[in-house]
Amino acid sequence: MFKNWMKLTSDAVLLGFEAQQVIGQRLMRIAAGGKGARFETERMVTEKIVALGEAAGTLATGGSADKVIRRYRGEQPSPVAAQAMML
Repeated sequence: MFKNWMKLTSDAVLLGFEAQQVIGQRLMRIAAGGKGARFETERMVTEKIVALGEAAGTLATGGSADKVIRRYRGEQPSPVAAQAMML
């Protein structure tokens, strides 16, 4: 049980670090201004709303926090990692 808890905790922390890197890159793009800033802002808000809906749906249907975290830190390139590569 302790091992599972530590895995969940470390995955959550790593997801937080990855998300902060993406947020930092996006904020730099927004701070630069121009057409790209408006597009980036709209895309960022849209992606957050979609991610919230997916996470809430998983939890509402009996999924666990671990399942939500694994969705964003899965074996294949995670959505967070994909966003970092796009920027």
